[in-house]
Order: sequence, then structure tokens, then C-alpha cells
Amino acid sequence: MVTASLILNIIVLIPVCIAFISDNEQLQTTAGIFTPARGILLAMYITILLASAALLWVQQPMIIFSLFSLQIVYKLISPMTVKTVKNPIVISNLLIAAFHSVTVFTMVQSGSLALI
Repeated sequence: MVTASLILNIIVLIPVCIAFISDNEQLQTTAGIFTPARGILLAMYITILLASAALLWVQQPMIIFSLFSLQIVYKLISPMTVKTVKNPIVISNLLIAAFHSVTVFTMVQSGSLALI
């Protein structure tokens, strides 16, 4: 499940980052025109992408748990900050949060985490 969640991050974030970098029209319809805030969001997406790729090779359960937990929280908050659940980015955020929630639950249930 952990590997599936990391791969999901990579599969989703590669085209998303390319769209943000190229500033294509479809992205502008969904995420608006380029602003410094969108640039900061791109930086966050690149960070999650790189971390996910690295964690495929170096399995660190506590780091993986932290990454997914942070993603779950920000993705669940996104409908409130965007003020809609109809935005395609918000919808995908909620679906990915659900997937990562199953992964985090599985990690906790397996006892693979030494939670303090």
C-alpha cells in the first residue's frame, strides 16, 4: 500500500508539475492565471514529487507516514480554502486523501511505526 501511494503521488504530480511549468490554458481554467501563490504551490508539488521518488528507494516509514499525513490534512482542507468541492483539483485532492488515508491506517495497523 505504501508503494502504491508513493507511485500515485509520482503519477499524478509529473503531469501536474508540467502543466504548472508550461502554464497551459487548461490549467489556467482550473487553477487560475500564474501568481506567486501558484508558484509556491508548484514548489510544494515538486517537493512532494521528489520526496515520493526518493522514498521509493529509501523506505523510511516515519518519513512516509509524515508525508502522507501532511498531504491528507492539506487535501482535506482544500475545499474550505478554495470554497468549493466542484473544482477538479479539489476533487482529485479528496480522492488522493482517501487513498493515502487507507495507506496511513494500514501502516498504523501493521505496527511498522514506532509512534511516540
